[in-house]
Amino acid sequence: MMRDGASGSAPVMTGQDRGAHAVLRGVTRVYPGAMAVHALGPIDLDIGHGEFLAVVGPSGCGKSTLLDVLAGLNPPTEGTITFEDKPVHGTVPDGVGVVFQEDASFPWLTVHDNVAFGLRRAGVDATEIERRVTYAIGFMGLKDFTKAYPAQLSGGMRQRVCIARTLVMQPRLILLDEPFGALDQQTRLLMGDELLRLWRETNATVMLITHALDEAAMLSDRVGVMSARPGCFIDVLTTGWPRDRDSRIVADSAFGTLTGKLWSLLRGESLKAIGSREGLTQSAGA
Repeated sequence: MMRDGASGSAPVMTGQDRGAHAVLRGVTRVYPGAMAVHALGPIDLDIGHGEFLAVVGPSGCGKSTLLDVLAGLNPPTEGTITFEDKPVHGTVPDGVGVVFQEDASFPWLTVHDNVAFGLRRAGVDATEIERRVTYAIGFMGLKDFTKAYPAQLSGGMRQRVCIARTLVMQPRLILLDEPFGALDQQTRLLMGDELLRLWRETNATVMLITHALDEAAMLSDRVGVMSARPGCFIDVLTTGWPRDRDSRIVADSAFGTLTGKLWSLLRGESLKAIGSREGLTQSAGA
């Protein structure tokens, strides 16, 4: 593994020879109120074309806020964000797909109609909808469940439906916020294999937010490590894995070294975050 040498608000370069697909410069997010919360930044980040970037950090450090501002779901307080050289503000840009941890499938729709939902709203031709939906359902291993409803599926299968619904929109940048957080360890590893296969086949750029260090280490080209709130990048590690990797890489001795390095970086920040939350609780109870 290699270290990119990013620290604080210094630019986090891609470490790739692909050019920047998404760029954040001087991005902060402060939630206003009687007790304003400085949640994020300043952040400088370049995400390369076709890169798989994972972001880890202690609870409450602003990881999800980072994803939200990049997706256009939450405006930054300061700084600029561009995707494909166009500014991001107000709405999710064309070409960006978002998958959240929560089961976002519609319980009253079948698997087929869940996956087709976004295409129908976008007014895509019915023949093209059927082509894309059939492909996505097959790709995600759901062909035998086309007419099933979410209540009839396992948690992992429902998450496959959500990923398929994003896949059919043909995003060039896929943002994932703890998509496998509710799944057991074995299912998470296998879902990770599916995600890597999707990434390779579509050549999309991917940013994954996760608490799981093994997930970040297995899936990504680079892992960005964030500090306690306000979240900034304290380090970025390049994993050095081959592009055709899968979950078997967890048996590699370098995998243990990488996850150990991630924990050594995060342990102190996690303790800070816990101390900060305890301090806020004590102040509220005083």
